[in-house]
Amino acid sequence: MKAKFTNLKRFYKQILMILSDQIVILFALTLAFVLRFGDIGESFNYMSKNWWLFVIIPVITIFFFIRSGLYRAVLKYIGARLIITTFRVTTLSSLVVILLLFFYDPNQFPRSVLLTFWFVSNVLLIVSRFIFKGILYSWDSFQLDKKNVIVYGAGKAGVQISESLKKSNEFRVVGFIDDDVTKISTIVNSIEVYGFENLNHLIKDKIVKSLILAIPSANQNQRQEILKKLSRFPLEVKSLPNLDDIENDLVTLDQIKFVEVDDILGREVVLPKKELLQKTIEGGNILITGAGGSIGAELSRQIKDLKPSLIILLDNSEYNLYNIHHELTITNGVKVIPILSTVTNYNQIYNVIEKYNIDAIYHAAAYKHVPMVELNVVSGVYNNVIGTYYVAKAANELKVKNMVLISTDKAVRPTNVMGASKRLSEFILQAFADQNSETCFSMVRFGNVIDSAGSVVPLFRKQIKKGGPVTVTHRNITRYFMSIPEAVQLVLQSGSMAKGGDVFVLDMGDPIKILDLAYRMIHLSGLKPIDNNNPDGDIKIKFTGLRPGEKLYEELLIGDDVIQSKHPRIMQAREEKLSLEDVVGFIDMIKKSRDNQDESIIKKMLLQTVKGYTTEFEYKK
Repeated sequence: MKAKFTNLKRFYKQILMILSDQIVILFALTLAFVLRFGDIGESFNYMSKNWWLFVIIPVITIFFFIRSGLYRAVLKYIGARLIITTFRVTTLSSLVVILLLFFYDPNQFPRSVLLTFWFVSNVLLIVSRFIFKGILYSWDSFQLDKKNVIVYGAGKAGVQISESLKKSNEFRVVGFIDDDVTKISTIVNSIEVYGFENLNHLIKDKIVKSLILAIPSANQNQRQEILKKLSRFPLEVKSLPNLDDIENDLVTLDQIKFVEVDDILGREVVLPKKELLQKTIEGGNILITGAGGSIGAELSRQIKDLKPSLIILLDNSEYNLYNIHHELTITNGVKVIPILSTVTNYNQIYNVIEKYNIDAIYHAAAYKHVPMVELNVVSGVYNNVIGTYYVAKAANELKVKNMVLISTDKAVRPTNVMGASKRLSEFILQAFADQNSETCFSMVRFGNVIDSAGSVVPLFRKQIKKGGPVTVTHRNITRYFMSIPEAVQLVLQSGSMAKGGDVFVLDMGDPIKILDLAYRMIHLSGLKPIDNNNPDGDIKIKFTGLRPGEKLYEELLIGDDVIQSKHPRIMQAREEKLSLEDVVGFIDMIKKSRDNQDESIIKKMLLQTVKGYTTEFEYKK
């Protein structure tokens, strides 16, 4: 029935509503006569004498209903407007009939019938609409196969999402949770509001497995506190879109999503300084290497919004390059050119910079997966180090204004080849900067970014979805985390503050224990980890041991010599450097290693060159 009605064209819906209202009006008029006279026989006697009322009153009432626009309203959104409009229309139609009675014998018709009709018709018309609405749009709430959900937050966002869920065939809202004591025990959108202390009872009593977080105005610390409290319960926690969408009434059911990991980690994002973002970008020709990767792609997106004249996207992956180029060219605006190339092709890098008169380079091209580089030493170091050297050399010779290297916390006292290769890359830029180069060289060092390709977060999410196990290398391993957009914002701002040879270090907040991250992601997926305290849980956590080159914890600084920059989240490190002559020396060794496919040459060089580098392997001199 619901499907047949809702699929009808609006015209036919309006016709049905008009016919329904006519029946209600005729019944209300009949009931008015019966209530006035008490005796059915006498009532029908008067009705037969005043039959014209049964023609004129429905016509007049329906006419005013149409004129008032009542039939243009969508049935599922009826509310206070319906009550007001119905009151006005029935009052007006009754007054019109009373005026007509001046031209009719008043002795034959008691005026009190009209007063009774006015009251009864108001009640019946309003009640009939709400009953019809309830049958059509709330019938699903009685379906047994719907999933019970709780909405956290009984404000505007909570009401909007509860209204959307009422129309769905999948979910049924069984209660609101709110921290505002004035709302507790009240009814909001026909749903009761409970305090947090009632959550456990509500979960068990209503058999609830999902909760929607509808508090878009809460800051990061507030959300983190709520999520910590919720992690004790076996609930799948989802979240709403941002506050702007709520204020613009744009919330829809498909916008509900899993809680973001940065909510779980609880980092308070510092807004970027616009003047720093635009300084080296606006009006310039920008080259982004590794543009198809996680960082490179986000750099490309944010740089496009800063109004450069030209963006050159360079990557050696055709698929990744296609994706980011297609994304940036969907809308008109900045000219974007894709270049399919590797950074180890010096001639091509030089020609691209020269041809397009590049003003700034953001060098994000690198092999970054620690175990993969550890197992492919020659290829990994050659790509990361030689690639950086060629880009920096070309930038220096062609007098590019700015070059920024995307580095990593793994460059600090590295235990792996990837980290050591990034420290060598830092040496390269510092060496060129010390040559009084017209290019301003700088590097930005930060930790793990959330949801980057190959990172732990998407791996955990995939493992949880499959039912586990969730693999953690060591129970004490920790990492710094930052969202990709925030990291890129800080990179762009760092580049604007550079004076030459600067090593910028991003404030990553407190390190996160990976085991704790695994537990939180399992809990907030509505599942329980299997451990000694809960042997009947859902997801097993498996410890696999540290991988080749993997550290228990990461560092951002080699020494303690650090100064604060203009930005509260950006510091400058003062660290040892190498001369350009030394740089050329290890570049030659890397080339020789590649020619001979002898990784021992590279590892000996790393041990001699990179302070703090250690390896589990021993090499004969």
